[in-house]
Amino acid sequence: MVVESAPGPFHPRLADLPPVLPVFPLSGALLLPWSRLPLNIFERRYLSMVQDALGMGRMIGMVQPVGGALMETETVPSLFSVGCAGRISSFSETPDGRLMITLTGVCRFRIREERPMTRAYRMVDPDWMPFADDLSPQPPVQVDRARLMQALTEFLTTIGMPVNDRALADLPPADLINTVAMTFPFDPSEKQALLEAPTAQHRADTLITLLEMAQFPGTLPRQ
Repeated sequence: MVVESAPGPFHPRLADLPPVLPVFPLSGALLLPWSRLPLNIFERRYLSMVQDALGMGRMIGMVQPVGGALMETETVPSLFSVGCAGRISSFSETPDGRLMITLTGVCRFRIREERPMTRAYRMVDPDWMPFADDLSPQPPVQVDRARLMQALTEFLTTIGMPVNDRALADLPPADLINTVAMTFPFDPSEKQALLEAPTAQHRADTLITLLEMAQFPGTLPRQ
């Protein structure tokens, strides 16, 4: 997964954001404003959700279920109160009936309430106002890159994954933080903490703290 800065021309304004939002509950999946998240859609209910969204503003909310369920099950999981809406910025069909889509992160939202189920997928009334600043381009982020890379290398060594320094070396600080936050295997509560960080700078500080805390066995259990 590659996270890139979002393009500007099609980015919605606050007035364009919908009063009702379909949501995709997926544990461990993090979408952040001004970043891109590729998704492989194959479940019938979420194929329906994407097809509906393509005809109604192209907006889908990514939100994590509470309790770590990978997806919705027969017992409908509770949702974290904060998610992030993305615009379907590209999609393609596969011969076996899947949809490959990319969501471009637009704005976080707080769930006011969940709507009664009238479709195969879940829908919520989002409150956009607490996160209206997400619609503006990201402000500069101050990152101690050497400290971050050291913490990241030690984190990945602990969980047995290689780090591709060259893939990260040329990213601007904000994109570097978002890439690591979205793509690396933090647990759902950590992902939620990164999502709910008030600003991009808070997210950068939180990310480095999480990486450094993970060096101490038993501090942050891994999935």
